[in-house]
Amino acid sequence: MVSTMGTRINFLSGVPRQHRNGFTLIELLMTTAIASVLMVLAIPAMTGMLDTQRRMSSVNSLLSSLHLARSEAIKRNGRAVVCKSASGNQCAPGGGWEQGWIVFHDANNNASVDAGESLLRHQAPLGDRLRLSGNMPVARYVSYSALGTAKKVSGAFQAGTFTLCPAEGLPGVARKIVLSRTGRPRSIKGGPADCD
Repeated sequence: MVSTMGTRINFLSGVPRQHRNGFTLIELLMTTAIASVLMVLAIPAMTGMLDTQRRMSSVNSLLSSLHLARSEAIKRNGRAVVCKSASGNQCAPGGGWEQGWIVFHDANNNASVDAGESLLRHQAPLGDRLRLSGNMPVARYVSYSALGTAKKVSGAFQAGTFTLCPAEGLPGVARKIVLSRTGRPRSIKGGPADCD
């Protein structure tokens, strides 16, 4: 190509060629097709990553609530309870922990919210993609004494395991929160059989 006075001439055809900026229709269609394929490949990975993040956030929320109840029991020199709650102001008699929970100061040691007892935290429901259950000792509530140990309202020590699983039919691994005899909670990874 030779440029004479701003006009480009193609040597093969001898016809002046004007220079245009932009994309051709074929280039635009190819770019759109490649972007679509990449999005189709990325969406499952992104969904899995978001589900994992949701599980970890839920485990951390329950751990945080258990630590709060334990520290408040010691600080107030009286019982503090974590119980499952759908309403956000009363303990729920049934259902799973995924419905949410509350932390409160239990002045009369009955593991239910009564007039004059301070509500310390309310956790909203975890959503329909998660199930959170506690085995028999922690199925309804966790109660901390003034010494920071987990004890049932009967006075018996309270140790148990919470299991967080993906909802029925969704992929993912279980997470467990183990409440020790001293009342200390810790998180561990569960196995595939934990969600059966």
